[in-house]
Amino acid sequence: MPGEVSQPTRKPSYFLISVSTRENLEICIKHALAGFPGGESGAWTFCEIAEGDLVSFLYGARAHNLYRVTKREAIHDAQHIGPWPPLRFRETGKTYYFPFRLGLEPIRAFSESLIRAEFAYVGENLLLRGGYSKTHFQADQTTLQSVSQLGELAEGQPKVLAFGEYATFEPRFARVKGLANAPEITRFRETILQSAIKRHLVSEFNLRNLFTGISFDAVPAAELEVLGEKAIPQGHIDILLKQRVPVGSDPKIPIEVKTKKALPKDLSQLRAYMNELRGECPIGMLIANDFHKQVIQSARNFNIRLVRYSLSERVGEAPTFEELHQSLKLEPIPV
Repeated sequence: MPGEVSQPTRKPSYFLISVSTRENLEICIKHALAGFPGGESGAWTFCEIAEGDLVSFLYGARAHNLYRVTKREAIHDAQHIGPWPPLRFRETGKTYYFPFRLGLEPIRAFSESLIRAEFAYVGENLLLRGGYSKTHFQADQTTLQSVSQLGELAEGQPKVLAFGEYATFEPRFARVKGLANAPEITRFRETILQSAIKRHLVSEFNLRNLFTGISFDAVPAAELEVLGEKAIPQGHIDILLKQRVPVGSDPKIPIEVKTKKALPKDLSQLRAYMNELRGECPIGMLIANDFHKQVIQSARNFNIRLVRYSLSERVGEAPTFEELHQSLKLEPIPV
């Protein structure tokens, strides 16, 4: 399929950003600023969240405030630029700084417990994961609509920090061993591929094109939203397509993503996700660079569609996320 990319306008996604300490939370709120460590998780979060998206902070089992992302930048030598103190992990002995940053515009002020029904989608993710263990969680549009009515409109202006001169960089992702040099270059992991596929599919045109290619018309592309990792008792769904505004039914399509060849065990995992979603899962989708012959032979029997992804030959050994996204192609495999 052609690698068309995002439509002129897209609906904003909503994320809850995990904060490690009370001190860091207060800094984030005071300056309307979010920061992520210079490792692979931080780089992944930086790719996931785009300008125009909406975020809240997550700390102490509470969601704090609602913001719009107005600026994104990755900063060289972040250890010399505040406002957060270094993050030290006793288990590994490593120290992390915060090069990946989001500038935020305050929209609503609140501090609400995650046990509220409005946060059920995220709360379930946290419960099934046994805690935070992630830099961010994506919530659905139903959650965003509820959050947009909590608390009150934000008042006042955040305190703007003056850092003086500093240099920025565009994070890159090594597709071959030996090139990684965090934070500027981190590994090309499945989470990065998942994010590129998500960014591709949030375009209604691209999603509709994919549905045409797999001969699926049970749910219009315009009615679906594209969500990141979703925890269920059987594991973590890489990408979930679900009804944006459920009315009477709530169809869900789980997508399993592999950077290399999809094996029979990956097909079995996807089948387990589909069984967990029960009767409201019309199909499953497996996206990979290649497929084991047994996967191709068995997929149709389980109502699973196979899609091969590829990247343009022009993409180098350490492309940026935008280069990955722009060059991504999805091609349905006849089974």
